[in-house]
Amino acid sequence: MLIADLVTTSTAVAATRSRKAKVVALAQALTAAGCDELPVVTSYLGGALLQRRTGLGWRGLQTMPPPAASSSLTVTEVHESFEQLAALAGSGSQQARATAVTSLFGRATEAEQAWLRGLVTGEVRQGALDALVQEALAAAAEVPLPVVRRAAMLAGSTVAIARAAFDGEEALAAIALEVGRPVLPMLASSATDVTAAFAKVAPDGGPVAVDTKLDGIRIQVHRDGDDVVIATRSLDDITHRLPEVVELARSLPAARFVLDGEALALGEDGRPRPFQETASRTAQGSGVVVTPYFFDLLHLNGRDLLDAPGEERLAALTGLVPEASLVARLVTSDPAEADAFATRVVADGHEGVVVKSLSTTYDAGRRGAGWIKVKPVHTLDLVVLAVEWGSGRRKGWLSNIHLGARDPATDEFVMLGKTFKGMTDAILAWQTERFTELATTPADGSAYVVEVLPEQVVEIAFDGLQRSTRYPGGLALRFARVLRYRDDKTADEADTIETVRSLL
Repeated sequence: MLIADLVTTSTAVAATRSRKAKVVALAQALTAAGCDELPVVTSYLGGALLQRRTGLGWRGLQTMPPPAASSSLTVTEVHESFEQLAALAGSGSQQARATAVTSLFGRATEAEQAWLRGLVTGEVRQGALDALVQEALAAAAEVPLPVVRRAAMLAGSTVAIARAAFDGEEALAAIALEVGRPVLPMLASSATDVTAAFAKVAPDGGPVAVDTKLDGIRIQVHRDGDDVVIATRSLDDITHRLPEVVELARSLPAARFVLDGEALALGEDGRPRPFQETASRTAQGSGVVVTPYFFDLLHLNGRDLLDAPGEERLAALTGLVPEASLVARLVTSDPAEADAFATRVVADGHEGVVVKSLSTTYDAGRRGAGWIKVKPVHTLDLVVLAVEWGSGRRKGWLSNIHLGARDPATDEFVMLGKTFKGMTDAILAWQTERFTELATTPADGSAYVVEVLPEQVVEIAFDGLQRSTRYPGGLALRFARVLRYRDDKTADEADTIETVRSLL
């Protein structure tokens, strides 16, 4: 299969808002793929490379060789090229990488170059998320969608079960939870407050579990005898980086189990340390000690608990894990009591709470109504310092905005991060016109980043702050998203860097 075929499919998917039409286009491409190509095609149609790291980014792809006049690149050749790029390391790797990029992209047409660049940077914005690819896979293989979804969450990805789907429903049904092979974690939806969460989780007024939402790293711990595997939310294996978690797992009174939880760094006072300290530890495997806390149990001594109700899973969890290693939890049917618990949790330095149904199963890999997270929303009025041109569906619009807080001491603005979240098409159209007017560097597309006069105030919601050496203020916003533009405020009325620091 040619890469040109996938570019054509991606273009068709991006051009329609019809979910049905998207599924049809994706299914046709999956059907046309050869058996050996199928995992790669499945991954590419979802807008991702199979390689987790290639050493490439926007900077390395800004200068392209002249495009090829006609299409010749195959899916297999592209995948093998990225495999070689991912393997480059050590002295001379930078030059070798540049040479390999020139070789690969020099064989691509102009349209293929743009699409491959988006694939590398995660900017293939075609409206085809993994859930849509699963629908297409079910249609192409003529198997039930629920069977595809369950197999994907148990195998850890849609890519992993693509070939099995074309072998039929029985092949998919044979894919089961295996201790030692991480599964996609269950995710939580959101609510603005505890009362709203109760209404979704327990509309009949019955009891729910209210868990402390920790600001740590999601971990899934598998034990089979002395063998322990620890995986992150994205299923990366970090076992060797968390020996203290391995030790705890081996101390528990069961030979085989799968636990779901969080690991986080704590201060001497028992309060959580900033998120980046935990992230740094789990990424590098040295430094601050992390403490694991568990909130669910998926398997115990030969028995899968995925389909057991929440109440049964929690009872089994309590029987396995000592109280000191359990997430603090309140079981109640009173929203007021739950709200008071949430207030105490936030005061103790945690993110918020997760309200959980006691009757639902563990819906791995999906964001359903069984778990609802409630976090306090922080907002700041910041100033836009620059903006980046969008790509994919946002091509032609000024999209990702650079955010700054006012520093009264210098009368300058201190950058705190970027975001393209929360922008509707109407906002994108408005800000493209607005920031073209405010541009202090060319806004004709010749430069990726357009600097603007620091005049436009924007109200930003964010989930928290973390220390950062990337930005001059030493801080960065977590999960920032646009709420609205504030034409009623001048830049002098924007929040100051001192205000931001006080929130940390």
